[in-house]
Amino acid sequence: MEKITSFTIDHTRLVPGVYVSRKDSPGGQTITTFDLRMTRPNYEPVMNTAEMHTIEHLAATFLRNHPEYGNRTLYFGPMGCRTGFYLLLSGDYESRDIVPLMKELFSFIAGFENTVPGASAKDCGNYLDMNLPMAKHLAARYVEEVLADITDRQLIYPE
Repeated sequence: MEKITSFTIDHTRLVPGVYVSRKDSPGGQTITTFDLRMTRPNYEPVMNTAEMHTIEHLAATFLRNHPEYGNRTLYFGPMGCRTGFYLLLSGDYESRDIVPLMKELFSFIAGFENTVPGASAKDCGNYLDMNLPMAKHLAARYVEEVLADITDRQLIYPE
């Protein structure tokens, strides 16, 4: 079998950033998949499931309610390797196009002071696996260390 696109990226050279992972055009409509890499693969510890789960709930809720991107948001969810998230948007985008949205999103998470949306037995299949303080810490770190002064190295996959 051929490797899927995400397995062809040199993860030993990948740093935290915002990357276009792929573009697909089912039915002629472009779908852009973003790789939101929050930790450096195989170099620093991965995120725990509780904080990833919390980020997922907050991000998906924020994005689907966003005045500009709400109807363009198709999916936000964790990577299996626990180093980041995938975001699928309807439309043809480049990494730099969504940096303002990512700053807005992760600043929202970093400052969140309420009950996590969907964090109940009725709404979620694993609602007890949440860690808001750590989710806030990771979101703030992503804003400060990656998004605030993002470079081409953090926007374009390594060759």
